Amino acid sequence: MLEIRNLTKSFGEKKAVDNLSLEIKPGEIYGFIGHNGAGKTTTLKSIAGILQFDEGEIKIGGVSIREDPIACKRMLAYIPDNPDIYEFMTGIKYLNFIADIFGVGAKERQERIKKYADLFELTKDLAEPVSAYSHGMKQKLAVISAWLHEPKLIIMDEPFVGLDPKAAHILKEMMREFCDKGNAIFFSTHVLEVAQKLCDKVAIIKNGKLIRSGTMEEVRGDDSLEEVFLELEEE
Repeated sequence: MLEIRNLTKSFGEKKAVDNLSLEIKPGEIYGFIGHNGAGKTTTLKSIAGILQFDEGEIKIGGVSIREDPIACKRMLAYIPDNPDIYEFMTGIKYLNFIADIFGVGAKERQERIKKYADLFELTKDLAEPVSAYSHGMKQKLAVISAWLHEPKLIIMDEPFVGLDPKAAHILKEMMREFCDKGNAIFFSTHVLEVAQKLCDKVAIIKNGKLIRSGTMEEVRGDDSLEEVFLELEEE
C-alpha cells in the first residue's frame, strides 16, 4: 500500500529524514514514534505530497508520488497535527467542499457525513462556522473529512491530540474497521500506550534515522513500548 525507499529530506545543513525505508501493507495500522524533531512530520508531509524530498522514492498503491502526485492523492487522506480548516466555512460546507474535490456522489456523501457526524456528536454543529469550533471539534471535522472519500491509505499526524476520551475511542474503532477492509493507516503519536494496543507494526525514528521497526512483538520483546522507546532514546 505504501512503500518508502531511501527517503532523504534536508533543511539547509540538517537532514530531517535520513535514508528512511519502510513498507506499510494493506490491512496494517502502522505507528510512527519519535521525539519532537525526529523527522516524523517531515516524513508524513512527504508521503502526502506536501513536501518535496531530496532523494528516494515514495509509492502509494504502486504509484510514484513524484511521477503522478494527483493519482496518489486520490488514494490517500492526510490529517495534519494541527487541523488548519477554512474558518470562514461552516462545518457542512467544508465537508461538501472535500467531497466535491474527490468526486463523492450526493447520496454517498450524505450517508457518510450523517454516519460520522452522528458518531462524533457533531451533527448539530455542522451549520456553525468553523471559526466557532474548539480544537477538538476541528479535529473531529478533519477526521470525518478524511474518511469521506473512502481512501486506501490514511496518513495522520498525532490524531488523538485534542480529542476527548470518547472521541478517541471512536477513532480507534474506525481505524481498526478501516484497516480490516484491506486499507492501511500510517500515523505518528506520542501516546505510546495507544500505539502498543492499537498498532500491528511500529517504527521508531531518531534524528531522522530509522532505528527499529517491525511487529509490536518484534519491537517490544518482553518490555513495554515505553521502556523500549526510552532505552533507544538514551543510546
